[in-house]
Amino acid sequence: MDFKDEMLTKQKVVNDYLMKCMEIKCSPQIILDSMKYSLFAGGKRIRPILAISICEALNGEVKDVLPFAASLEMIHTYSLIHDDLPAMDNDKYRRGKLTNHMVYGESIAILAGDGLLNYAFENIFDFLTINPCKKNISAAGVIAKAAGVSGMIGGQVIDIQSKDKKIDEKTLHDMHRLKTGEMIKASCLTGAIIAEANNSMDIVEEYGSNLGIAFQIVDDILDYTGDEKDLGKTIGKDKKSDKPTFISMYGVEKSRELAALYTEKAAKNAKIIDKKGFLLELTDYLLKRKN
Repeated sequence: MDFKDEMLTKQKVVNDYLMKCMEIKCSPQIILDSMKYSLFAGGKRIRPILAISICEALNGEVKDVLPFAASLEMIHTYSLIHDDLPAMDNDKYRRGKLTNHMVYGESIAILAGDGLLNYAFENIFDFLTINPCKKNISAAGVIAKAAGVSGMIGGQVIDIQSKDKKIDEKTLHDMHRLKTGEMIKASCLTGAIIAEANNSMDIVEEYGSNLGIAFQIVDDILDYTGDEKDLGKTIGKDKKSDKPTFISMYGVEKSRELAALYTEKAAKNAKIIDKKGFLLELTDYLLKRKN
């Protein structure tokens, strides 16, 4: 199976599981519609695929990591809904479609984001009730911390407070390490934890850290140089809103060099983690992506 086919297969596994998860009976229909609107808007499922791929590479079972992988995607989607709100980035389009608040209004969009975050942990706790073992509890803790004030939310706070300000390199790196990197690293660690690959934790954490930085640098580059049709959203928003990015700090060419550097570091880690090569190809794909 080539890389593209394997990506599509993994995406289908995640999407099928998410579809089952979202068969919620006791809830107002509008909130379910709003949650599903963003959850199934065409995401690449990078975070759950990282968790699944690393778990597989380290001899774990997909069925054991899938509940956590799906919850990672729910958390990621909630963060995008809230990012797009007028109080945050004020975006009208995401993945080529109107953003959640443009379709359902701000109040429902906020609640849809809240709903996805909460439901991510409902999903994990339902699985923990049936499988209350140490590795599952550990994976749940890693995800919770990465999504919280010491992770993604903390990074968002730095982002908001840094608008219209000149920040130093450490603050920029801390912001993106928390805002983007912690959830990517948590996805990787989740796969290793569920596979019970204790001897591989350090290299998996290093891989997740390097990949997270590379991923954010590419995001910053695409916002500056990308095509709106490919990205499915307005480009140039960071510059217009005077947000600190790798581009504003280093310029385009230096940022490309940094993205390649961190991708190279991640690629070396990937070769050690996954002997079959899928993780290496995924790492290269994320560097070269257009959206």
